[in-house]
Amino acid sequence: MKKHINILITSLMLIAFISCNDNAFLNVNPSVETPEQALSSPTAATELVNAVYNKFLDWGESTFSWIGVSSITSDDANKGSDPGDTGGDKDLLDALTFTSTSISFNEVWENNYQGIARANQALKYLPNLDIDDGLKQRLIGETKFLRSIFYFRLVRMFGGVPLIKSVPDIQNQDDINAANTRATRQEVYDFIIKDLDEASKVLPASYSGNDIGRATKGAALTLLAKVNMYQENWQAVFDLTNQVMGMGYSLTPDYSEIWREIGENNEESIFEIQARGETPNLGVQGYSLSQGARGAGGWGWGFNTPTQDLADAYEPGDTRRDATIIFRGETLWDGLLVPNTVSNPMYNQKAYVSKTDETFDGDDWNSNKNVRILRYAEVLLMNAEAALYVGGDAATPLNMVRHRAGLGDAPVVDIMAVWKERRVELAFEHDRYFDLVRQGRAGEVLRAQGKNFVDNKNELFPIPQNQIDLSGGLLEQNPGY
Repeated sequence: MKKHINILITSLMLIAFISCNDNAFLNVNPSVETPEQALSSPTAATELVNAVYNKFLDWGESTFSWIGVSSITSDDANKGSDPGDTGGDKDLLDALTFTSTSISFNEVWENNYQGIARANQALKYLPNLDIDDGLKQRLIGETKFLRSIFYFRLVRMFGGVPLIKSVPDIQNQDDINAANTRATRQEVYDFIIKDLDEASKVLPASYSGNDIGRATKGAALTLLAKVNMYQENWQAVFDLTNQVMGMGYSLTPDYSEIWREIGENNEESIFEIQARGETPNLGVQGYSLSQGARGAGGWGWGFNTPTQDLADAYEPGDTRRDATIIFRGETLWDGLLVPNTVSNPMYNQKAYVSKTDETFDGDDWNSNKNVRILRYAEVLLMNAEAALYVGGDAATPLNMVRHRAGLGDAPVVDIMAVWKERRVELAFEHDRYFDLVRQGRAGEVLRAQGKNFVDNKNELFPIPQNQIDLSGGLLEQNPGY
């Protein structure tokens, strides 16, 4: 059985002791100092948690495979690129003809469990460190918030997954079994909710200086509301979003500025992956490059391109259309002409980095692009959706989002109006496929776009066959695969 612990191999490595700038900060003789002693300084303890944040910069966590399963599968995006460049399996994801051996599922599975492993390592040591208790509790809260993101990604993709709550002991049969046995979907959601509830009680409302961008109370409450939305716990969604709406966040006046360097960590930002453009670069690996315009005069690989159906979903005068989509032949905000020679008619502007008007030192792979995870606009839309179920004012938050986009009040305030607004507001922010599934209309919408969605199957993605093999067959496959 011990050979089947491979699912957790990164849990057994001290990869969590790598700092955010890739310099090992733990450099001691283990026969002289215990990990607790070596970590008992504020700087070292913080670096332990930075290693969890650092996971979100990885190609396998936040870029190609995640873009494939969360965006290219949806009606918002085509595979893009050239017809002959499949991106490994992105053509299969686009058509919804993937199988359990499609590589993207295994890569996302492995990378999220690597993130969970880093979080579990941090949570193993933090409680016993000899550091200021306020800092200790804050770092524990940050780590639980980050672990929640990893599990939220997994549960939305696969349903119930192995629930690993601490660093496993490979000599302990119970730990081995937990690594190879799927918890129920509800058990995973309950664990996420517990982590977020505990994190929200200890995290600060804001940070200053070098700590800007770390997880806040508002981030924990917002993600908690979103998790409850997927559970259809509408009263909790309503109460949590009302709480966040009283915390001082506001909509950025110009939607297009959200996606630029000047919009990073602004008044609308609740949580985003932090990148650094100056030397040495430290960005989300390949995020911008893989989605940049392809072909003669282009600057990227051209994947994850907007569909015509998405472009047509915007009302006349909606400023979000031009801020979301790069059109072949247009001149961008920084003066760059997108030539008619690029391969695809449209590209994802939310992934664009200006090489002239933003920080750029020539490293396309590690660009300065922060990736937005949670925004105040989504809080307003969750509040509006919850209000329709529990009773309350859905019109005001819904229309706040519309007004920022240059539109008037919604003609009708109903669930379809909120769902439509979610689509055009949050396009290419990795939620559309999961939104369609939770709304119960994924088959209807996706089949209308020529995608091979099979009811009672494609609501979940397949458990990677590689992981089933590593478990010795203990991991059970989702229905239909």
